[in-house]
Amino acid sequence: MPIKEVPNVMQLITILLFVGFGVSLNSHAENTINLLSRDDLNSHYAIGIIKLGLDKAQYPYRFEINHSKFSEERYRQDAQDGIVDIIWSAANQTLEKQLIPIRVPLYKGLLGYRIFMVHKNNKNIFASVHTLEDLRKFTFGQGRLWPDTLILRANSLKVETSNYEGLFLMLDGSRFDAFPRAIFEPWAEIEARPNLNLTIDENIILGYKMPFYLYVSPKNPALAAALEKGLLMAVADGSFDRYFYNDPTVKKALEISDIKKRRVIELKNPNLSDKTPVNTEELWLDISQFNKTH
Repeated sequence: MPIKEVPNVMQLITILLFVGFGVSLNSHAENTINLLSRDDLNSHYAIGIIKLGLDKAQYPYRFEINHSKFSEERYRQDAQDGIVDIIWSAANQTLEKQLIPIRVPLYKGLLGYRIFMVHKNNKNIFASVHTLEDLRKFTFGQGRLWPDTLILRANSLKVETSNYEGLFLMLDGSRFDAFPRAIFEPWAEIEARPNLNLTIDENIILGYKMPFYLYVSPKNPALAAALEKGLLMAVADGSFDRYFYNDPTVKKALEISDIKKRRVIELKNPNLSDKTPVNTEELWLDISQFNKTH
């Protein structure tokens, strides 16, 4: 009788070990994170930041990235619906209510410093501009749902809107005077469109408080918690700053934008949430290094 029971006991032990091993595997299983990417500078930078944060938080993951073209409306709706897990965008209160914002400015506030992309025939159109009132004589291009559109209009600037690709074509067709871009954006964007007659103004920089956040779908709060934890760890140990300052695009932009020679015109941002960490110094670029002149 005992001899017959031994195999049963061994089988039971084997089953228990197998189940335990399976649970262990499941506890370390990779989480699939769905993303939409335009394959532009912001997308590459943001995906790198996501990796940094999740690695710091020891959150196992794998990416499923959709590289197809999409509208801003679809981008946001898919995140609300949980089809997409994380998106990235400039801060605005509406988006912060619809999704879960990770309030760590990805570009340390650099996004709020804007230089103008202009038509080659208008390279010196802003040479005599010194004040916000002077700027009100011109018309600017922006995305339909971009927070920047609200900021410019709130400061009584004239704005024409379109989708992202349409803005370059409209500027090439002189439908408006300038396309304000973050200081790390326009060089690569112009290089990617050699058939268009576009260049960069060398006179003006707009300045306003504009954090660029990651937003997580409300369907995935565990991912949001891990990402926030990991990014704050990266800020604290300096790896966030290393990522930012060593990003080739950011590094190049800080070198060639020559901010100290530009006239800085400050705008107010009325759409910042009261939860914006404006007083957390380590999250922001020290703008004193820009040596601003007015």
